[in-house]
Amino acid sequence: MSDSPLPDDALAHSARLQALIREQIAAAGGAIPFWRFMELALYAPGLGYYSAGATKFGAAGDFVTAPELGPLFAECVALALAPSLRALGRQARFLEVGAGSGRFAGDVIAQLRELDAMPARYAILEPSADLRDRQQAHLQAILPAADFARVEWLQGPMPDDWNGVLFANEVLDALPTPRFAIQGGEVFEEHVAIDGDGFCIVERPADALLTAAVRHVESQLDGPFADGHRAELLPQLPYWLQAVAGGLRSGALLFVDYGYPRREYYDPRRRDGTLRAFHRHRLVEDVLARPGLQDITASVDFTALAEAGTGAGFDLAGYCTQASFLIGNGLEQRLAAHEARAHDEAARYALRQQAKMLTVPGSMGERFQVMGFARDVPLEASFLLGDLSYRL
Repeated sequence: MSDSPLPDDALAHSARLQALIREQIAAAGGAIPFWRFMELALYAPGLGYYSAGATKFGAAGDFVTAPELGPLFAECVALALAPSLRALGRQARFLEVGAGSGRFAGDVIAQLRELDAMPARYAILEPSADLRDRQQAHLQAILPAADFARVEWLQGPMPDDWNGVLFANEVLDALPTPRFAIQGGEVFEEHVAIDGDGFCIVERPADALLTAAVRHVESQLDGPFADGHRAELLPQLPYWLQAVAGGLRSGALLFVDYGYPRREYYDPRRRDGTLRAFHRHRLVEDVLARPGLQDITASVDFTALAEAGTGAGFDLAGYCTQASFLIGNGLEQRLAAHEARAHDEAARYALRQQAKMLTVPGSMGERFQVMGFARDVPLEASFLLGDLSYRL
């Protein structure tokens, strides 16, 4: 972590993105919905946080994801999904949504080959051109030529009907999300306006879609939201899920992210929601600051995800913490196998630390959760340890 001043080129980059956002605000009559600000801040071509060239993942970036710690995470996911891929046959495909540095893809492909569960194609749906380039370079460097030839990058969902599995790690938390606020019992939507050299939040009456979504959530809670309650709500989630799954006929969906069941997500004690930003491994309170230079993220309402998946015609296979999922899908065995091949005690210690970080309570082990859906394939066994579906 570093508190050193931002370099001039980073500040200039952010200034260009701020100018674009200001243009959009002016064109919209003085304010844009927060979700649109988040979309521009993260994904504006060539300028957004995920679209530009700065390092995002690992110690040199702004946050560490589970696949960046080492191969154990991906190998356990492979063990969980291998039965589904084998059941679908040799033409099964694997779709990874948002592949980060490409580390997960490399590790999971290697493990699927060991398990005799290689998909015919490994597709990566990645909106960032910069990350696509990094993924291609990484995978070409580490994969055998025959395995790399199976990898393809998509600009959108699968273009045809397909059978296979879809996997997304820390993708849902980065979906541009509306923010609502309750004032006088009415639903308002947070917008972003210009405030001097920066930006500020203003409120506008919510449209019918967001209002209906808020009322739907309220109907499952102990009572209506109190005045002043603010939070995120993604009414577009069912449409997003159906869009990325595309023509998936038989197969499995597996999502890993941080979040809560609905009652915990909208607990009155969490009256300001879960929205936050990260920069250089530090939590940043001001999500409107330094657009393009910091990650913006919101936790996942896993009840909403369960509704979206079952609404798309899939069965809920299970829901549990990341720790339960990894331990239930061979973490101890994979750790032992790697330790047996380790060159020295330092390497074995690093492997044990990797397993600890993935499963420690209060951090990745419990804060990150896993939800799976299935249609015509076996996946329920992957959630036998610590299933939390009853909390949804």
